[in-house]
Amino acid sequence: MAKTKAAGSSKLGRDSQPKYLGVKLFEGEKSKIGQILIRQRGTKFLPGKNVKKGGDDTLYAMKEGVVHFTTKRKIGFNNSQRVVKIVNIEP
Repeated sequence: MAKTKAAGSSKLGRDSQPKYLGVKLFEGEKSKIGQILIRQRGTKFLPGKNVKKGGDDTLYAMKEGVVHFTTKRKIGFNNSQRVVKIVNIEP
């Protein structure tokens, strides 16, 4: 005789909820004050003109305007270089 029922539910079926990260407003789109531009973990994108970074690295707009992306070489403390993406809001 089996101790447990054969066709029971699996104990492995748990999964975490999706975090919905990524770019929310793309190049050329209009943004309002306080609107989320990018949700991210870490600083893949850096804040530029009229953009602030929240505590969880979310970038949001400080002024109304149009979203623009630029790239720039950034030198670290150990003289290593990397190309960073910067998000700006142009009025």
